[in-house]
Amino acid sequence: MNRERFRNLRINLLIFLSVLGPGIITATVDNDAGGIYTYSVAGAHYGYLLLWTLVPITVALVVVQEIAARMGVVTGKGLADLIREEYGFRITFWLMVLLLVANYSNTVAEFAGLASGMSIFGISRHVSVPLGAILVWILVVKGTSRLVEKVFLSACFFYGAYLFSGFLSHPNWTQALIGTVKPTFNLSSSMIYLIIGLVGTTIAPWMQFYLQSAMVEKGIKLKHYKYARLDVVMGCFVTSLVAFFIIVACGATIYESGHRQIRDAGDAAMALGPLAGRAASALFAFGLVNASLFSASILPLSTAYSVCEGLGLESGIDKRMHEAPTFYGLYTGLIIAGSLTVLILSEARQIPIILLSQVANGILLPFVLIFMLRLSNREDLMGEHCNSRAFNRIAWVTSVVMIFLTGLLVFSALLPSSLSR
Repeated sequence: MNRERFRNLRINLLIFLSVLGPGIITATVDNDAGGIYTYSVAGAHYGYLLLWTLVPITVALVVVQEIAARMGVVTGKGLADLIREEYGFRITFWLMVLLLVANYSNTVAEFAGLASGMSIFGISRHVSVPLGAILVWILVVKGTSRLVEKVFLSACFFYGAYLFSGFLSHPNWTQALIGTVKPTFNLSSSMIYLIIGLVGTTIAPWMQFYLQSAMVEKGIKLKHYKYARLDVVMGCFVTSLVAFFIIVACGATIYESGHRQIRDAGDAAMALGPLAGRAASALFAFGLVNASLFSASILPLSTAYSVCEGLGLESGIDKRMHEAPTFYGLYTGLIIAGSLTVLILSEARQIPIILLSQVANGILLPFVLIFMLRLSNREDLMGEHCNSRAFNRIAWVTSVVMIFLTGLLVFSALLPSSLSR
């Protein structure tokens, strides 16, 4: 009996390891340079008070990501592909335009994060950004889907640097626990704006497109979906755990110091030095560099997948350049455009471009959520794997809340001065 149980456990573990990847990679990469900065500001400005927001954010992330993963496995098609087939080319085209604009802006933010992180180690952006761009381009263009996934999974482990940085900051764990379980909220414009930012940086439109495409390209079968779902849920909890430790590290040091203004995630890393020690600062900066490179690889990749699917063109890492020229052209073009923007423009002139990503994400996300919910309830597409009634209630509530907060995010991005008063 014990031998049979061990054999079944071993088989289940091997199956899980074979499907592991899309869920944890998609969720983890969402802790990019912009996300790290947002979490750092939350800790620097409010200490542990906003840790509670990670609980509903994690629930929302699990719900949205699970729907995308399930649609990919059941239909065998990417989200952009399904939207084009079910709602027509025109709608899909404009969605892809918004996604392209948003992800260009996000790619600029990733290379800016890389420059900021490497500057802490004394390396100029004129060296770090070109080298980073070449590295991520070679990885995807010259690699295979299996190799790229292994590299991405390896990059996920380096987010552990933030856990160590958090512990080295010697936080008040009692206060951190209270901040996690006890919601604290006021109507100040700065807190509302930051909560919106925390939600917006965690659930982005590109994630749903990329996750569903990754599930399809990996060829996960329906009979193995329970393992893929575990991969998705694990990824959501891991990304929230990293966010928790970033907020804790900055809350225990920058907030307590009274000097709470930081311009970017690199500032947060430098501020940790005199307050928590050089090791904590170096680990934080290393995490930023890893996250920026990681995201600079996946954001252009997700864009290439989505646009090609939406337009009905060939895509895939395992295809050669002459077989999928638009796919590789988009990937290459976004990397070149993002890195050149960081090299040519000053930091102040990059801010409007990065701000544009918030607006584009905000406009696109409600449409993506509604399309996902409508498609995932189509019996002709999903069969018996449509959302259950209880799950639909959770998903629609999540979507309505996300749409409301996204609307506020767009409004605040378009009229930032109204929230500064």
